[in-house]
Amino acid sequence: MKKNKTLSISYQLLRKVITASFLILLSCVLFVSCGGDDDDTIAPKPRAYFRLTFPEKKYVKYDSIFPFTFEIPVYSKMEKGKSFNAETSWLNLNFPTFNGTLNLTYKELNGDLKENLEETYQYASKHQIKASGISQQAIAKDSSKVYGLIYEIEGNAASSFQFFLTDSTKHFLRGALYFNAVPNTDSIAPVLKFIQKDIYHMIETFEWKKEPNPTTLSSQKKKK
Repeated sequence: MKKNKTLSISYQLLRKVITASFLILLSCVLFVSCGGDDDDTIAPKPRAYFRLTFPEKKYVKYDSIFPFTFEIPVYSKMEKGKSFNAETSWLNLNFPTFNGTLNLTYKELNGDLKENLEETYQYASKHQIKASGISQQAIAKDSSKVYGLIYEIEGNAASSFQFFLTDSTKHFLRGALYFNAVPNTDSIAPVLKFIQKDIYHMIETFEWKKEPNPTTLSSQKKKK
């Protein structure tokens, strides 16, 4: 009888231990499950960007008092910039839809081609601090005497595309593309790629205006 009573007590203790262990295990499972739900809710989602709709590429010829012409997109707008001195002229090719501007600086050379080349290089190289790389592409159109260099600046640089064009004797034009936003390669990449094609088209269609031939002018004066 005593033995049966002892077995009964042992059985009850074992049952309590099993029940307690089961409750502890169940609590752990529920805690982990709840923690997983919280993690799914709190975890930051990948950054997404708005999908942009790009306009159809159409171009018009830009002609002004400056000694050059080229084609610009119909969705851009050319404006005169502020002149800091009499030797330099400033133009801004704005892209309102994309919040970007191509700054253009024209100078008439006066035996200072080397100085302008060095200045342009300095403007491009100062972006190396935040750039992951800079690639260069030479421009040489002998038939129209258009020579230059394109700088494509990779990374979160303030200006990711720059170039210069010259006839090597009289004219010099420098361009730099800027966006009115904090530099972010991922966010501006589609827009940059779209506008770069426009700038390449501008360079391809770029021409210096033909200057009057002195011989022809003198002959015309004699006829008069």
